Amino acid sequence: MRDGRPDGRVGHGTLRIVLAEDSVLLREGLTALLTRVGHEVVAAVGDAEALLTSVAEQEPDIVLTDVRMPPDFQDEGLHAAVKLRETRPALPVLVLSQYVQRAYAAELLDSGDGTGVGYLLKDRVGQVAEFVEALQRVAAGGTVVDPEVVRQLLRRCRDPLERLTPREREVLALMAEGRSNGSIARELVVSEAAVGKHIGGILTKLDLPPADETHRRVLAVLAFLRA
Repeated sequence: MRDGRPDGRVGHGTLRIVLAEDSVLLREGLTALLTRVGHEVVAAVGDAEALLTSVAEQEPDIVLTDVRMPPDFQDEGLHAAVKLRETRPALPVLVLSQYVQRAYAAELLDSGDGTGVGYLLKDRVGQVAEFVEALQRVAAGGTVVDPEVVRQLLRRCRDPLERLTPREREVLALMAEGRSNGSIARELVVSEAAVGKHIGGILTKLDLPPADETHRRVLAVLAFLRA
């Protein structure tokens, strides 16, 4: 338990951070910034393998990582973040990237229990207050997604509904009418649990970023109306 929270997640106090960034200048700059605002960088590393090792050794409150790292400078950091979330579902992870790496972005945002995760473009680092707030929000179990990441994920498929089953399309159509789960269940003569399962499938297949359920339902309906 940290800071009195039963789930072990921290509030807005001092965070113990593992930082992974291959650029020495940016790594040092982020370390200085995070220290200045009252947090502790317990490890600052330059590659994905060192990131995994440092997390195992330090058990940080949150991981802050770049996407592209040695040896190939592709998506090693993002792949490591997904791996960490697989083995530590409650570990908050905030990814920084120069670009949107769609291959793993959706998987990262839907990893673990869907909370305590973020994906920001590096331009946000220049806005110090916004960046620090995002870090604290993710550490506390929130979700932070750069608007450009959302836009690109929603453009992944020309028809975002093509992956849905006929029944899921029926459920989504009723959602677009503003129906509650109970109302949808009565209309389709199924249980509310079945409706909830269908909605979960819809949200997953549309690759919608984790957020509160109401917001995700709105994004799903918008995808339906655009199709």
